Amino acid sequence: MARQSAARATAPAAPALLSIGQVLAKLNPEFPDLSPSKLRFLEERQLVSPTRTSAGYRKFSPSDMERLRFVLTMQRDHYLPLKVIRGYLDDLDAGRTPDLPAAANVPSMLATERRRTRDELLREANAPATLLDDAVAASLITPAELFGDDALNVLRALVDLRRSGIEPRHLRAFRAAAERELALIENALMPVSRRADASSRAKAGELAREIAGQLEVVRSSLIRSALAGFDA
Repeated sequence: MARQSAARATAPAAPALLSIGQVLAKLNPEFPDLSPSKLRFLEERQLVSPTRTSAGYRKFSPSDMERLRFVLTMQRDHYLPLKVIRGYLDDLDAGRTPDLPAAANVPSMLATERRRTRDELLREANAPATLLDDAVAASLITPAELFGDDALNVLRALVDLRRSGIEPRHLRAFRAAAERELALIENALMPVSRRADASSRAKAGELAREIAGQLEVVRSSLIRSALAGFDA
């Protein structure tokens, strides 16, 4: 009896389970955009599976926390859609050793980016002011007091394209194509975006990024196929 009591006394304690509020308190300093609706959405997409109490409350284990941190980091730092992250985690759960998925080219809406003035933008892109004005006139860059990373990347690309004789005015069709893609995404998301709850809004935002990434894959494939003719 004494030995049994001692064994019970030295048995490792079960890891503490955390409520949604406690999870947010731990992760919000690193991921300030994380919200209860985002957590519920990640559960709906089967990226995390917290246990439930008899009253139905979600409880997160240390392994759930580790998994959440991984998912959020892959989204924020590597611009990966949740579908890709889930595939990687499914492989791990099945005992396989997959390679980490490659970073996507679609910027993450959760990523924190630096803002810069017009003069800073021109200096970093090594671009003349006239090129920025032409890009704004062609609706390739949105006019603003402060510009983000997208504007910088576009302006740098326009600097290189100008060396090949391609001016912003030649790219007006790109804006029209982007607007058509946006209409496709909006139509696809209409059943979800009509719902007013926070969980549906989070789901619509993530699905929009996934669809945009899939459209980018198709576009890139078409361009690569067309360019193959130059190597023939």
